[in-house]
Amino acid sequence: MEQLARVWWMVLIRGIAAIIFGILALIWPAITLLVLVIFFGAYALVNGFFTLFSGFRHDAKSRAWLIISGIVSILAGIIAFVWPGITSLALLYVVAFWAIFSGVSEIVAGIQMRKVIENEWVLIVAGALSVIFGILLLIWPGAGLLTLVWLVGVFAVLYGVAMVVLSFKVKKLAPQH
Repeated sequence: MEQLARVWWMVLIRGIAAIIFGILALIWPAITLLVLVIFFGAYALVNGFFTLFSGFRHDAKSRAWLIISGIVSILAGIIAFVWPGITSLALLYVVAFWAIFSGVSEIVAGIQMRKVIENEWVLIVAGALSVIFGILLLIWPGAGLLTLVWLVGVFAVLYGVAMVVLSFKVKKLAPQH
């Protein structure tokens, strides 16, 4: 803890950076979405090239899957740069279908756990909310994209505030010279 207290200012800078990012995301959601898509594209390209390189260096058993994975990742990166709108929409659909499928599985688990636990209805309600969220994203994808960016922005601001508060609490633990 003493080591962390010595670099309390680093925690403070992280918090301030998160707050600034969050505010900018809330002020300029369209630009934020585009930047996230560009970062994803850059990551996918780098990941693809390294995976492809690994594929050519591995044995015959895992080589094909690594090469295929690398090519798919490179293609995803290219698509993100060429068609950023489609990429952001694809991300929304991934989140929507994940919410629907995980919600259905939570509902089924809640029903199956009725005899084992009490208050299983909480899991069923959580699953139903997840399904509704996924369906709403599919019905209104434009609003869903904007909402995702806003959630990122709000999270960043709250996280930043927590880090700033933590930095001053940690600073008090530093030994006084």
